[in-house]
Amino acid sequence: MSIRPVSRIDSAKPTIEGAGVRLHRAFGFGDTDETDPFLLFDDFRNDDPASYEAGFPWHPHRGIETITYVLAGEVEHGDSLGNQGSMGAGDVQWMTAGSGILHQEMPKGDPDGRMHGFQLWANLPARLKMTRPRYQDIEARDIPRVVDDDGVAVRVVCGEFWGQRGPVEGVAADPRYLDVSVPPGARKVLPVEPDRHAFAYVFEGSATFRDASEPFGVLTERAVGDDEILVRETTGNRSLVLFGRGDEVVVQAGEEGIRFLLVSGRPLEEPVAWHGPIVMNTRDELKQAVRDLQTGEFIKTSAE
Repeated sequence: MSIRPVSRIDSAKPTIEGAGVRLHRAFGFGDTDETDPFLLFDDFRNDDPASYEAGFPWHPHRGIETITYVLAGEVEHGDSLGNQGSMGAGDVQWMTAGSGILHQEMPKGDPDGRMHGFQLWANLPARLKMTRPRYQDIEARDIPRVVDDDGVAVRVVCGEFWGQRGPVEGVAADPRYLDVSVPPGARKVLPVEPDRHAFAYVFEGSATFRDASEPFGVLTERAVGDDEILVRETTGNRSLVLFGRGDEVVVQAGEEGIRFLLVSGRPLEEPVAWHGPIVMNTRDELKQAVRDLQTGEFIKTSAE
């Protein structure tokens, strides 16, 4: 077995999306080589309703899948095909935009004003770019949760892990999407398929990753002035950890424990032509999608 080294640790950056939603972006709208098949990851946790109530009004999607995971509050959604509903705490929506859909998502806080959740975009391979749109709406009670003898708990949203299979099925990148909680001071080895890209997103507590025996950080190279030096970094809240190759991830929890998402998927290794929420393989396909929007032909009801 080989431990996956940490290739990079980043902090999610504040940004504004939709009609003025303040969120943090871990990655997106850049080079996808390290995260393929995943394109974007947003953390839209906020305790101030004024920072999220404007929501994400009607906008198009084509060529991708969007995965929304709600921790607190609600997200009301609707689309151009007549689908509508609401996601609550612990719920997941896996939307395959495929050939095209117009969509809106409007966050609402819980009684304390909290709106906590994440959105991940997964690319579709060329052969499925124009497939028929579909939804998988998963309630919290249907997501299996398994607890190991050492107290490590994992919610299995998608993929197979520790003998449990997540309820999301038929996803092109065959991903694994886990919500992992590790108790204070515990060290845990988690298997990851060696042929996949993998990342962790820390949203509670702190820890070190890789084969670290103490929770004071892993050695990573960072430029300081004109020199490359080794520094120790402890990953904490809103930290993105990108891993190199291997078949295991090692996490050493800090004194307050840690909760993080562990996501992996098989790279598509296809060209990416990107314009906001529309992702195709070529510039010509992208131009056609924009023309379809302009002429009212974006929704392909005959898509297979």
